[in-house]
Amino acid sequence: MTVTTTPEDAFLSDFHEVATIGATDAGGVERQAATPMDMETRNWFKAFAQERGWETGVDGIGNLFARVPLVAGGDGPADVILAGSHLDSQPKGGRFDGAYGVIAALHAAAQIERRVRDGEIAAKYDLVVVDWFNEEGGRFPPSIMGSSVYAGLMDRDQMLQVKDLEGVSVRDALEGIGYLGSDEDPGVPRVDTVRGYAEIHIEQGRILEREGLPLGAVDSSWYTQKLDIEVLGEQSHTGATAMADRHDALVGASHVILLFQEICERFPEETLVSSVGQVTVEPNSPIVVNSRVHLVGDLRANDPQIVKDARDWMLDEFKKVEEKTGLKVVARDFDIRPNRYYPIEGVELQEKVAADRGLDIRRMQTMAGHDSVAMNTATPSVMMFIPSFEGVSHCEREFTSDEDMVTGVQALTDVLVRMLDGALDDVAYPGTPPA
Repeated sequence: MTVTTTPEDAFLSDFHEVATIGATDAGGVERQAATPMDMETRNWFKAFAQERGWETGVDGIGNLFARVPLVAGGDGPADVILAGSHLDSQPKGGRFDGAYGVIAALHAAAQIERRVRDGEIAAKYDLVVVDWFNEEGGRFPPSIMGSSVYAGLMDRDQMLQVKDLEGVSVRDALEGIGYLGSDEDPGVPRVDTVRGYAEIHIEQGRILEREGLPLGAVDSSWYTQKLDIEVLGEQSHTGATAMADRHDALVGASHVILLFQEICERFPEETLVSSVGQVTVEPNSPIVVNSRVHLVGDLRANDPQIVKDARDWMLDEFKKVEEKTGLKVVARDFDIRPNRYYPIEGVELQEKVAADRGLDIRRMQTMAGHDSVAMNTATPSVMMFIPSFEGVSHCEREFTSDEDMVTGVQALTDVLVRMLDGALDDVAYPGTPPA
């Protein structure tokens, strides 16, 4: 008996197979950028593409591309529509974040290629699926690195020199897993040939779940900025040094961390989010008063002025910490991202696709950063959301149902079919704030 596998079953099988790469005991994944587990998922991506005869390429910051030829003839390579997300994860992260968007794009591309080959649809452009390097930024800050370099927002050589906590550079890590390519690779589409970009992602929030909606059309992103903070003290013996003589950087850092919690209470509820996401303590010995603590703080709001006011308040409070503790607190601004607005035509395109499928959809913002935020500065971009269980993400219990994932793949496929037919040609980007 012949068993017929539906496109939906094929997608789910591949998604759950990839989820075993770097799987953790609690149901998440550990696939930080340019690690052996990241390499294994990239190898899986390449095998998927090469089995179908798609050309692959890797650029000079490690972005991995697979070109699906849809346009016959012509004097040279056709312009392209890009679709994808990222396969890297946070430490002990979720199996849906990023990977869902890449695997969804691969399967959408396979369906579109079949339909073009069978004469059901036509395409003005080739389709390229991409796995962006180091979207998460957990190992190598800042995040959204690969797509930002590709879009011209970050300098490639500077990013290749970024080091992780062990002192390994991006360049060395990519070379170590065999994924440091070249921008001249024929499998890498030039950014000036990209006519649009689409990305589908789990929401990482609870709005869609709370409202019982299967799809969200992202129209804008929040203003974001990080603070790179050093608290400097003096190393000494935990047993032999009198309390009055200590200059404990960890004590000062504790005051700083609590300020990131307090700041949100100074603004209306849910208008500002903040956190300290990384702490490095030196020398981090059980019998040594610590001399240095490095922290990365994060401030985000829809209103840029709220972030700027919060940042200024924090800097004033750091001076008070210095006066109280006798320590030095040094703060540096970095990774500042303005509000980005997606083209309204792309939002309306998602709404038309949802209506054609009889699905409900709502417009919404993204508080998190995504590769589409960077790509929207270089080409008209579409950002699509599907629900997240209880809104949790960047953790092992992150979850989205098979049904919601399949609905998203079908909607992404429809969006890409229309983009390949020129639906976003001549659209201004990035978008503009609503009137």
